Amino acid sequence: MLIKIRPDQIDIPTASEITPRDLYLSRRSFMARVAAGAALAGGMGALPQAFAQQGRKLPAQLNNAFAVMDKQTAYKDATSYNNYYEFGTDKADPAKNAGTLKTSPWTIDIEGEVKKPMTLDLDALTKLAPLEERIYRMRCVEGWSMVIPWIGYSLSALIKKAEPTGNAKYVEFVTLADKKQMPGLSTPILNWPYREGLRMDEANHPLTLLTLGMYGEVLPNQNGAPVRIIVPWKYGFKSAKSIVKIRFVKDEPKTAWNLYAPQEYGFYSNVNPNVDHPRWSQATERRIGEDGFFAPKRKTLMFNGYNDVASLYTGMDLRKFF
Repeated sequence: MLIKIRPDQIDIPTASEITPRDLYLSRRSFMARVAAGAALAGGMGALPQAFAQQGRKLPAQLNNAFAVMDKQTAYKDATSYNNYYEFGTDKADPAKNAGTLKTSPWTIDIEGEVKKPMTLDLDALTKLAPLEERIYRMRCVEGWSMVIPWIGYSLSALIKKAEPTGNAKYVEFVTLADKKQMPGLSTPILNWPYREGLRMDEANHPLTLLTLGMYGEVLPNQNGAPVRIIVPWKYGFKSAKSIVKIRFVKDEPKTAWNLYAPQEYGFYSNVNPNVDHPRWSQATERRIGEDGFFAPKRKTLMFNGYNDVASLYTGMDLRKFF
């Protein structure tokens, strides 16, 4: 998302602030034991209760096919340096203000061009497909990036359950907009509720993750609890948070940032170092938590390094369809 500071003003954490990898791995070992215990106690029946509050464990098996080897961003950085305008425009605002968000009970309406419209609660979502841990690179349009272990499963599992009709060409995500819970809605920056969308083949790509947790736990409020989308080859604002509705539609949906500034935020929003934002270059990035403010910037990778998605855009002018 757009933030009204320059990338060179970002406060980058130092190397000493990064969580050691062995500490994280030991925690994941503990989670594996928790998962085994849950299975012995009657399968995954304990999972719905895990959504009662933040910080609860969410066991999931690591999927090595979707795990980048980059050093992971520290949990405290990934949960305190966020864009979530519903809770404020400063990077620290979501962590400070998102405690007002009530994530239980929660339902998502599935509607539009589908044979099986439905309403799913968190219990149903956890049972829809086996939960996986996937370690993804994430790149923000502002020029910073993170590496985060997410928990969820491919969105295609939900799409298959809904059985879209032949008229469904796009998937639209509608997020919660409640002024009582979200103080940022009092500022008319965007046309609330926040909306995002994907083309159907993008939504069905195995990388597109219906996300319920991160770092072995349920999603913190400031990171889009209780359910969000992660699309790792696109800029972060495409990954809608706190979703309450998924709609299958014929026409390209209007999206929040594209409506706000169409010359800056296209519908596709693929990570493309060859297409600059009108006000800054996208050729390089700073990895949050990586060796301090004066560390050399990284070269931004096409599609954020997820080259398997290139076939989705064969024949498209990616400067025009940015």
